[in-house]
Amino acid sequence: MATLVHDGFTIDHTPTSAVAAGAVVVIGSIVGVAPRAIAANTLGAVQVEGVFEFPKAASDGGISAGAAVYWDADPGKIVATQTTGDVFCGHAVEAASTSATVVKVKLGR
Repeated sequence: MATLVHDGFTIDHTPTSAVAAGAVVVIGSIVGVAPRAIAANTLGAVQVEGVFEFPKAASDGGISAGAAVYWDADPGKIVATQTTGDVFCGHAVEAASTSATVVKVKLGR
């Protein structure tokens, strides 16, 4: 049997270093966004549901609406092709051209 803890739009997180508001936070294979700053070693929360505008890697070409996308921590951008170290982020909610600098992504599976 399972007991509901909360709605799951956010999850608790205690970072080892300070996290700025709007920063992308990777917890294992979960990508979240800090809705507000979290001090180092202090319990906070990251949002793991919702649609966010992320920077898009220019070298990755265009991204189709509905395409699975990945967070590439270095250089800190969304990519459409997963390589070693990239983490599944969610799905593009609208197309982003090759020249686009941002892409809207629905977080989660």
